[in-house]
Amino acid sequence: MIRLDHRDPLPPEYRGAIIALGNFDGFHLGHQAVVGEAIDWARREERPAIVATFDPHPVRYFAPDTAPFRLTTLDQRQDLFEAAGADAMLVFHFDAELASMPAEEWVSGMLEGDFDAAGLVTGEDFTFGNGRGGNPDRLRAWAADLGIETRKVAAVSDEAEPVSSTRIREALRAGNPQGAARLLTRPFAMRGTVRHGDKRGREIGYPTANLDLGSYLRPRFGIYAVTGKLPDGRVVQGAANIGVRPTFDPPRELLEPYLFDFSGDLYGQEIEVAFHHFIRPEAKFEGIDPLVAQMRKDCEDARKLLSATAT
Repeated sequence: MIRLDHRDPLPPEYRGAIIALGNFDGFHLGHQAVVGEAIDWARREERPAIVATFDPHPVRYFAPDTAPFRLTTLDQRQDLFEAAGADAMLVFHFDAELASMPAEEWVSGMLEGDFDAAGLVTGEDFTFGNGRGGNPDRLRAWAADLGIETRKVAAVSDEAEPVSSTRIREALRAGNPQGAARLLTRPFAMRGTVRHGDKRGREIGYPTANLDLGSYLRPRFGIYAVTGKLPDGRVVQGAANIGVRPTFDPPRELLEPYLFDFSGDLYGQEIEVAFHHFIRPEAKFEGIDPLVAQMRKDCEDARKLLSATAT
């Protein structure tokens, strides 16, 4: 699937598309409903289906000191949109120009003038433009003047509450990856390039693939039962520590999965680690022996939990 940049001319074959508008961080059940409506509409009219997203997230632009909160990277979103059936991902690079653009100008300039969209689909809570001056109802009125049809998709509920990225973040911060997975329709996963560490895991018999946390939301720190998707597409089970490694100095944030029944060199390669079950919080151990004993138990627990999930 092609990735489009809003600052570049749109290829002719993508003009007249149906565009799903949103941020879609997480691409949860509610996001899937919006994108699904756009794709179904596009297929019925034999038009391209484009999913638009923003990078960086507007929150990061307006409040740069906000703690990391992302649920997906751009690459992950592109893969998810492609799997849903979209033809292209359109990335709006959120900067001073976009932040200051009045909502009506955003519609006429960015959508009708630059992209010649045939239809727009949003969630019912979508806002846009300077001061969040645009919403789905105003979008419908402005777009109608330009000959563009719009559709608004209602929120999707789970347990009598709307599905939202906020609920997913709360579940992850509470150490409830299963709750997050229910709303996401898949486990929360971090993707990154394996980096060299201090080799402490290898020295004690548990070599780990170390990943920086980047802009991802920090789930509750601790030990998780995980799966790792390798560069060759294989998925293997494992146990992972995410946190600051309080037993070792200096403390630093890392995701450290130990992948069961795997041997090989992953340095410099990209893997994706999916969180399935929370096992215990991070803890500081007085020496290597109690740490190794606990790690052995953690791995046993992870194997049992993942085996039960698989059946």
